[in-house]
Amino acid sequence: MLPQIIQCSSFQLRPWRIADKPALLRYANDRVVWRNMSGNFPYPFTDADADQLLAVAAGQTPPEGIYAIEADREAVGMLSIVRGRHIECCFAEIGYWLGEAHRGRGIATEAVGRVVEMALAEPNLVRVAAPVAAWNTPSMRVLERNGFVREAVLRRAGYKDGTLFDRVIYARIRESADPYVAALECGPTHDMGESRRGQPPASRSVGSAT
Repeated sequence: MLPQIIQCSSFQLRPWRIADKPALLRYANDRVVWRNMSGNFPYPFTDADADQLLAVAAGQTPPEGIYAIEADREAVGMLSIVRGRHIECCFAEIGYWLGEAHRGRGIATEAVGRVVEMALAEPNLVRVAAPVAAWNTPSMRVLERNGFVREAVLRRAGYKDGTLFDRVIYARIRESADPYVAALECGPTHDMGESRRGQPPASRSVGSAT
């Protein structure tokens, strides 16, 4: 289980709070963020959208692995790492975005690195993957700096902003893991449809804004 708060060099990852709403509206209402996120991330990002996200992410029992990125005393972005279910029970998918004013400061690189190191230290998690839109070179660099390997290109696997685009799959695995032992340790499996149930609508990326 990942800790609720992860301290980094000049920022922290922490649970979302209702009080984060003004900052969330300011930074999430960004066409660049929207273009690099999955289809359920809205743009414009409205007051109602913020309420919907925070109702889950800042609820009484916040979902594990959904973090606000706090820098300069405000929430400036989001990172999620979500474990799969069923045959993907030993895997996780990571996504992240940052507000425009905070890109280029190394925040995404450090945040991804800290979370992935902790996740792969879990005995029953052996792989963390990230799908990235083919145009999103900055996000690819973040992943590569953290030991992710470019595994595949899914051609014309996404459609957004009036454009068909390729999706690039990056992944980092725990090389020392015995896949058969790790699979046995995952415990009971569940239907794949449950893997992201209850996840806030703005937490998944197709290649994150950094």
